[in-house]
Amino acid sequence: MLDELREYVARPSVSATGEGFPEITDYVVELVRRCGLDAQALETAGRPAVVGHAQGPPEAPHVLIYGHYDVQPAGPLEHWHSPPFVPQVRDGRIFGRGTGDNKGQHLAHLLAVRTLHEVDGGLPCSVTILLDGEEELGSPYLPDLVAAHRERFAADLVVWSDGPVHASGRACVMLGMRGIVRFELWARGARYALHSGAWGGVAPNPADALVRALASLRAPDGTIAVDGFYDDVRPFSDGERRAMAELPVDVPATMAGLGLRDPGLDGRQFHERLALPALNVNSLSCEDGGDHRTVIPSVAVARCDLRLTYAQRAEQVVQALRDHLARHAPGVQLRVTGGAMQPSRTLPESPYLAAVRRGAAAGLDEVPLVVPAMRGSLPLHVFTELLGLPCFGVPLANVDEANHAPNENLELTWFYRGVAASAGILAEVAAQAAAAAGRCEPTGTDRRSGNESR
Repeated sequence: MLDELREYVARPSVSATGEGFPEITDYVVELVRRCGLDAQALETAGRPAVVGHAQGPPEAPHVLIYGHYDVQPAGPLEHWHSPPFVPQVRDGRIFGRGTGDNKGQHLAHLLAVRTLHEVDGGLPCSVTILLDGEEELGSPYLPDLVAAHRERFAADLVVWSDGPVHASGRACVMLGMRGIVRFELWARGARYALHSGAWGGVAPNPADALVRALASLRAPDGTIAVDGFYDDVRPFSDGERRAMAELPVDVPATMAGLGLRDPGLDGRQFHERLALPALNVNSLSCEDGGDHRTVIPSVAVARCDLRLTYAQRAEQVVQALRDHLARHAPGVQLRVTGGAMQPSRTLPESPYLAAVRRGAAAGLDEVPLVVPAMRGSLPLHVFTELLGLPCFGVPLANVDEANHAPNENLELTWFYRGVAASAGILAEVAAQAAAAAGRCEPTGTDRRSGNESR
C-alpha cells in the first residue's frame, strides 16, 4: 500500500499549470483498474475525470466515492524539506504534494476495494469512484460531466474523504459544505496618483470610497446588510443543532491561541457561526506600487470572499450584491473572480449516517464526531442537488497535513486505518440495507466467519 502511495505522489498532476498532464490521467485509469474496477477517462472541456465501477450483489446499495487526482502547485521549493514530487517517509508520515490532498485519501478507498476483492472475493455493495481532474480549479466542468453521465452515477449515497479530521484530532463524518464566491471591489480616482499635499481635500480618494462601500455591507451586529442576502438560508435542523452542541471546542483557549479576544460564544454558537454565511475581506491594496508615498491613489481594491450556506445560490447572491452597490456605492465596481461553488447539505437525520459512522468506527477504532458543515468548500452540490444524493465525508488526513502548503504530509496511521474504514463503510451500508429489506446479513461481522470485523 505504501509503495502504491509513493508511486502515485511521485507523479505530478498540477491542474493549474498542466504539469503531469495528460500522462497522469492514463496512470490513474490504470491504478483504478489495478484495484479491481472497470475504469476509463471521461473528457471535459478542461482536465479529464477518471471513473471506475465494480459491481456488487444485485440487491445491494450503490456507493459513489468522490475524490480528485489533481494537486496544487508546489509553491516555493526552498520551503520544502524534501522535493515535493519525491515522496519521503519521516517520523511516521509521508511528505509530498498530494499526499493528503487528495491522493492518499482516495487511494485508501481504492485499496479497500482491492482488499475486499482479495479477502472476500467480491464487494458487499456496488461501488463507483469518480476522480475529479480539476477540483483545485473549482471543478468548473464537473456539473456538466455528471449531468451528461447521470446513469453512471445513479447511486444511493456518496462518500468522500478530503481535508483534515476534526480540529481536536478526532475522526469525524462531515455532512455539509459551505459554498464560496470570490470577488473584488474596485474604486477609481484620477488617471494617476496625485500628490496628497497638492490635491488633498479636493481630489476624491478611491480608498475612501472603497472603505465606505465595505462598511455598507455590514450591519452593526456583524450580519451582512445586503437586501435579500439571507432570503434562501434554511434554518438548522434539530439534528444539526444537537451535533454542533456535541462538538468539542474550548472557545476561550482557541481564540487565545490565535491572539484574539474571547467572543463569548458557547460551543454550539461557535460551530453554528462556522456553518452560517460569512463575508470576508481577504486583502486591501492601492494599485499604485507597493511602497508608501504621500499620494492620493488612483485605484483602490478589496479582494473578498463570501461563504454561502444552504440553500443560497451564488448567482443570486452576486446579483443582490450588485444591486446593493448600485444603491450605496455607485462608483465601486464588482468583479467576480474564479469559479463559484454552491453550498451543499446532508441532514444528520439521513438513514445512512448510522451505517457510515459504524463502518468508519470499525476501521478507525473510534466513533467519529458528526460535523454538520465542513469549513472549506468542495463541489458536493453536484451530488446533493443535481443527483439528490446524501453525501458523507470521512476525512483521512491529520490536522496538520499542510494541504496547499510546503511540506504537505499524511500520517500513515490515518492512511492505513482509512483503508479499513472504507471497507467497513461498504460492509455496514450493505448490512443496513439487507436488514431493512429483511435479508439475513449480520451487521458488523465478517461475512465468511461471523467474527467481529475491524
